Amino acid sequence: MNPKEKENIYEEELNSKNTQEEVAENEENREEGNACEENAQEEAPLTEEERLARELEEANKTIEEQKDKYLRLAAEFDNYRRRTMKEKAELILNGGEKTIDSILPTVDDFERALKNMETATDVAAVREGVELIYNKFMSALAQNGVKVIETKEKALDTDYHEAIAVIPAPDQSLKGKILDCVQTGYMLNDKVIRHAKVVVGE
Repeated sequence: MNPKEKENIYEEELNSKNTQEEVAENEENREEGNACEENAQEEAPLTEEERLARELEEANKTIEEQKDKYLRLAAEFDNYRRRTMKEKAELILNGGEKTIDSILPTVDDFERALKNMETATDVAAVREGVELIYNKFMSALAQNGVKVIETKEKALDTDYHEAIAVIPAPDQSLKGKILDCVQTGYMLNDKVIRHAKVVVGE
């Protein structure tokens, strides 16, 4: 091969190499251009329609979340209401259990007293036994918050007393005061459950 041919082959290889480099460079430039174009599209401001669509999507998502929370809360409240109603019904049915249990021993005493009265001849002993049972019964009531409304020589108080008769007072100092109690009144935990029926002096 003569020098001229060698020179021609060298130039062709050089041109081919330059062409490949140009192609690679052009390809790289094109990729960079595409990337810049995509970034430009991402950073481009949204149209009014796109912005509204995005806001609507976010609003729907929020609505779904709030709806789920509401349904859960409603279910919890419904369970709470049912449980409370059940507990209240049980309290109404069995609320007096403690009170009844505390007075049952007194009922037992009454039964024994009645049985003994069938053969008893000593009236004083029977009376004493009944008084003991009465005191035991009143003690049981007191333990359950029941108190007797005081009336003896007290001034008439319509919050606690009910005057059923008025009679002349035997003494000036007893005017407007209670002279006699016809029926005992009671309070339960400071609430009047029965007014005392009394006679008042005038």
